[in-house]
Amino acid sequence: MKNVKVVGAGGYGGVGIIELLLRHPEFKIECLVAATETGMKISDLYPHLTGFCDELIRTTDDPATQKPFDAVFFATPDGVGMQTAADELAKGARVVDYSGDFRFTTPEKYRAYANFIGKNPVHAAPELLPKTVYGLSELHAINESQTLAGNPGCFAVSCILGLAPAAAGKLINPKSVICDSKTGVSGAGKKPAATFHYPARYEQVNAYKLGGHQHMVEVEQELSQLAGETVQITLTTQVVPICRGIISCLYADLHETTSAAQLLDVYKAFYADKPFVRVFDNTATVGTAQVSGTNFCNLIVDVDERNNRLRVISHIDNLMKGQAGNALQNMNLMFGLDPMLGLNFPGRCP
Repeated sequence: MKNVKVVGAGGYGGVGIIELLLRHPEFKIECLVAATETGMKISDLYPHLTGFCDELIRTTDDPATQKPFDAVFFATPDGVGMQTAADELAKGARVVDYSGDFRFTTPEKYRAYANFIGKNPVHAAPELLPKTVYGLSELHAINESQTLAGNPGCFAVSCILGLAPAAAGKLINPKSVICDSKTGVSGAGKKPAATFHYPARYEQVNAYKLGGHQHMVEVEQELSQLAGETVQITLTTQVVPICRGIISCLYADLHETTSAAQLLDVYKAFYADKPFVRVFDNTATVGTAQVSGTNFCNLIVDVDERNNRLRVISHIDNLMKGQAGNALQNMNLMFGLDPMLGLNFPGRCP
């Protein structure tokens, strides 16, 4: 068994990885760390864990947090992982960070991202950036030689997986890409805010960050690498009054006349050996409910033939394939395990 530490255990990303680790045959939770709710049992904070995980939430300077661990998950905001990941790696851990700290492999790429979101553009551990990998294993090979991965943003996962085959096949105009993405309220995290108070959110749908969402940086980076040229997108992010789930409606002009059947073949071939991506034709009746609680991404692939425009509808659970599930998938691969280990289960119905 590999012993695991979860940093940021008290948030939705933390409890999400705890829930998954409890059913994993190769990983065992040994230590939970957070900046708040310290001294509490995790099951007092999340009563559904009672009897399954009753570990104390510890402070970062607790001696029990300082020993070596095989695997460390940083379910933390930007700026946390870069401060302490080096210590964990030096002790022999493999690390997956949920934030943007390790999504970029050079200080220059990180600086562009940090400036975009108003963060300090100077990375605290630039020596680690050449060692990291963008943690979307459907595009980037991750194996036992990898010790550090930057988990992608949730919107980025939904958009990149939905557009990757078309970009890689050079099928689309790189300046015509539109990503219309809607997320559940859990995407805002656990911390209370006036705009997410129930009366303010009930029956309310709104767009936000119209000046540019930070996940746009990742989408453009990954699609440009696949296409071999600069891809620029228009990303509109919206909040809808559901708990969890992302639906991204993705559009781009096709270079050549292409049928929906032809495009479907391209997508099925691209994802033939990627078990967490499921490709459907335009008659499918799938939605966010069919991926809720799972690590799957469901893609409906279509062409607006009147306008010769690609149309892909991408569905993920923002807290699973968009966060904890994808993080566990990465950690599985970093230990040479089956990527589906502990993750191969369907959602619930109804």
